[in-house]
Amino acid sequence: MFRGKFKHSLDEKGRFSLPAKFREVLRVKYGSENLVVTNYPECLVAYPVEEWQKIEEKLLGLPWDVPEVREYVRYFLGSAEECQPDKQGRILLPQSLREEIGLEKEVVLLGMLYHFEIWNPVHLESRFRETKNNFNQIMQMINPYLTGR
Repeated sequence: MFRGKFKHSLDEKGRFSLPAKFREVLRVKYGSENLVVTNYPECLVAYPVEEWQKIEEKLLGLPWDVPEVREYVRYFLGSAEECQPDKQGRILLPQSLREEIGLEKEVVLLGMLYHFEIWNPVHLESRFRETKNNFNQIMQMINPYLTGR
């Protein structure tokens, strides 16, 4: 599983090094370091190919005659790019994805169990402050899911 928060610099080509812990998860659990990277409105998300294929299967079952489904798929799937680490374990983020969320010199990778997010550090810090301020309210909302009630 992907866990933790890792700060990395982007090189002049838009590459960053995958953390050793993430590379190990990819090799051991998935047998490949290849990823599919796409965008959420505030960050990028990186999925092992096996997990991405599960998402695509679910997308195939959506009601395509619903306009919101098409809008979601257009945004989420339309920007998806398969990314393969180079021999040094670096991932090249396509320029269009970097521009989408304002990545310039640094990124923060945030483990999210079966995938990880790629954030602009300033945006993530703002989001964390917001979450911290609302943490009790958030916990009340998710507690039934955690406790099974």
